[in-house]
Amino acid sequence: MAGVAITRTDMSASDLRAAAKRSADAKQAARILAIAMVLDGFSREEAARLCGMDRQTLRDWVHRYNKAGLEGLADRARSGRPASLSWVEQGKFASWIEEGADLARDGVVRFRRADLRDRIAAEFGVTLHERSVGKLLRRLDFRRLSVRPQHPQSNPAAQEAFKKTSQP
Repeated sequence: MAGVAITRTDMSASDLRAAAKRSADAKQAARILAIAMVLDGFSREEAARLCGMDRQTLRDWVHRYNKAGLEGLADRARSGRPASLSWVEQGKFASWIEEGADLARDGVVRFRRADLRDRIAAEFGVTLHERSVGKLLRRLDFRRLSVRPQHPQSNPAAQEAFKKTSQP
């Protein structure tokens, strides 16, 4: 049985290798290299195995390369459930985290995921689970560690006076 022919002749195997080297996407680079190996005379099975894919998968990528060129070898956008919060709302959420909790406004001195969930529901009308709030925090590059909150009625001058002042 004859394999699917690579009909695009605008790039040679060396041009494809150079394009793979410039590619920022490792998966796309592996696909480009597999096609370059086929152009160099490797069998499809061997080229696919060396690039970490199945022979049928390489066949599918050859079809996409013939149709769309190098752009066809990139991953397409995946469909899926849209984000609960828009980018604007996520930016506003991130600013809440950076500002920190306010006892008068939020009723807490430090945010918990439950507190953030309630504020998101009040501000944006979106109901999230606490775990989803945690995933959102990680996606926005916030870590679980935070500074220890300071009590609003604390007195730094009294704390300094309370410390021992003995000589070393």
